[in-house]
Amino acid sequence: MTEAKKTVPAKKTNSAKKSDKKVERGRLAAINDWLEKHKKVSTTLWAIGIAAWVGIVLFSVQLIFILIARAVLPVEVLVSNWFSAVFSFVVYAASLAIIIAVPWRFSKNKTTRDELGLRGLPTWTDVLLAPIGLIISLIVAAALTALLMLVLPNIDWQQTQEVGFSGLYAIGDYIAAFVCLVVLAPVVEEIMFRGWLYGKLRVRMSALPAILITSVLFGIMHGQMNVGVVVFAMSVAMCISRELTGTIWAGILIHMIKNGIAFYFLFRM
Repeated sequence: MTEAKKTVPAKKTNSAKKSDKKVERGRLAAINDWLEKHKKVSTTLWAIGIAAWVGIVLFSVQLIFILIARAVLPVEVLVSNWFSAVFSFVVYAASLAIIIAVPWRFSKNKTTRDELGLRGLPTWTDVLLAPIGLIISLIVAAALTALLMLVLPNIDWQQTQEVGFSGLYAIGDYIAAFVCLVVLAPVVEEIMFRGWLYGKLRVRMSALPAILITSVLFGIMHGQMNVGVVVFAMSVAMCISRELTGTIWAGILIHMIKNGIAFYFLFRM
């Protein structure tokens, strides 16, 4: 019996190779053309995606931590002010780490200090911008609230903001609440929203849509319509201050002043 001859695939000629390369270049050109034509759509979807990432991480971390706490801790601990302080610290620390580290690790999307708006130290410009930005944002918020009260009269516009602390009696409770609400929350939230999120958005879009996306998400995350309108207006002012200074220091100061005033009226001794 004669052994069957093995068939060897014919080598491509130079002309065939050139033809394949031409086809490949044509496909790449077509993809680039589509991306260019639909650049606004792709950028919008990307922007919504990273905004959703921030919101999902914050919500998920809070949910997971509270479920674990309810499973292992007695009720009297869960309702204590010190638990609220620990809860705030853990949620903020874990959320900030996940928001920044996961994209950095898996998509090589490195985040720099400049992108976070943490370049240098606060300046006198930041100090002067803070009260001006807060006053203007509160005026705008009052106007927006008045307009929305006409459009949405069934909403409770006098609802008290839920801050996680109540019944402060001992000095330790006041200190814990003050550190969480007036120091920790403004710093971490500014790094998340006007730092990471706004910094990423500004790389691929102009200021106006970046401000609107950041501020709408910030309002939604506060969970109450009356509070959401105020923090939306504040976020716009804080984003503008970042545009003017290149940092989030003025935004942190605006946030601290506003939360400090709210703290005084909620828990004045």
